[in-house]
Amino acid sequence: MNLLLHGWMMKMSEQQFMPNRGDHDLCIPFPGTEAWVRSIGYQVVDRWRPWYFGDQVAGYAEGYDHNLTFLTIKGAGHAVPEYKPKESLAFYSRWLAGEKF
Repeated sequence: MNLLLHGWMMKMSEQQFMPNRGDHDLCIPFPGTEAWVRSIGYQVVDRWRPWYFGDQVAGYAEGYDHNLTFLTIKGAGHAVPEYKPKESLAFYSRWLAGEKF
């Protein structure tokens, strides 16, 4: 990892951070983002689990230490709010409120 990215990540460890991807994103597929998140080296504190919008599974989330959560959104492409506006509002609202997924 280069020094600039490492410094940025150390600064981000003080903040809440949530990378997210639509599971149909062909521009930046979620497995690449998942690999990047894992390469940071944070410990997993909450294994993959579904998160819900109403009574429907809206995607999956995995929590790491240092306030990092990686989230997928079912059926969304690259511009998640365009594909899944209600689910996007729900997960951003929950994230900003500090709620777990």
